Amino acid sequence: MSAPAASAAAGPGAHGAGAASGARATAGRVLLAAFAAATAADLLSLLADWHPGHVLFKPLLMPLLTAFAVTRRAPRLLLAALAFGWGGDLALLFDAEPAFLVGMGSFAAGHVCYLVLFGRGRTHPALAAGYAAALLGTVGLLWGDLPVDLRIPVACYSLLLTAMACRAGVFGLRAGIGGALFLLSDSLIASGVAAWPQLPRPDFWIMATYAAAQYLLTTGALAASGQAYGREAVSANDGRTRTEP
Repeated sequence: MSAPAASAAAGPGAHGAGAASGARATAGRVLLAAFAAATAADLLSLLADWHPGHVLFKPLLMPLLTAFAVTRRAPRLLLAALAFGWGGDLALLFDAEPAFLVGMGSFAAGHVCYLVLFGRGRTHPALAAGYAAALLGTVGLLWGDLPVDLRIPVACYSLLLTAMACRAGVFGLRAGIGGALFLLSDSLIASGVAAWPQLPRPDFWIMATYAAAQYLLTTGALAASGQAYGREAVSANDGRTRTEP
């Protein structure tokens, strides 16, 4: 069958589906560019010690990344994880212990979503052992320097975070790096709570590793779900659409 004949056989529905797929792809690119721009603006605000800029740009990051994921037909658990991440972002804008606990709880809920999303894929025993050692070492070192009322919450959160980071690798290297960066970002926060010596501009490094972590986890999960680009192909036989990775 010639190309024009195949196109005609596919019918007008095929053209409509193709146009919708193209519109989603374009919207996704725009949203991802907006996420990158907002991340850069937030990091520059932190470097310049311009707190109003951080308050303005930080709350934009997860909604933009979530909207991008929607254009790629992301699994609901991924969208929920990003939404809980946004809740944690908002809470941590306030410099108070109750807000810290609320933020930690919101991020913990996001980690649960990621863990369920990752399913039961096999984790290499050496990787699991490495993460277990990192968890025990970090909590052990931090324990005595943390405020007494935060020790148990931080330890429980660290267990959940480490499990998420360890399991992220089942979705491939990209997601695995994202999980590791999330662990690094929150470890930097915990070291600040414990009043350990900090890198220059610690908030910059926390946000840089966090934004990269959420981006890599999101795109890694989309790729693993076969929805990284959300392209649609039309079956020449019946005119129905199917999603291709």
